[in-house]
Amino acid sequence: MNVTIDISMYPNKEDFIPPIKGFIEKINCYEDLKITTFPTSTVVQGEYNHAMKAVQETIAKCYEEFNMAVYVAKIIPGYEAL
Repeated sequence: MNVTIDISMYPNKEDFIPPIKGFIEKINCYEDLKITTFPTSTVVQGEYNHAMKAVQETIAKCYEEFNMAVYVAKIIPGYEAL
C-alpha cells in the first residue's frame, strides 16, 4: 500500500531555517520515495512502511542535531498526491 505524508516542521528556536533545511536534506536521502517540498510543508510519498520509517528516522536525526521542534503530519494511506 502506498501512502502520502504531508509534514511540516516548526523548530522551537529563533533561527528556524537551518533545522528546516536539515530536515529536507535528510528526508531527501531516502531512495524509492517521491518527495516534494512546498513553502509550508514537505510531501513524502511511497510504500507505507518505507515512507513511515523514513519520516520517523528523519525526525529522530533532527531531534539529535537540532533539539526541539514540533511536527504536524497528515498521513493519507492509499492516496497519491504527487
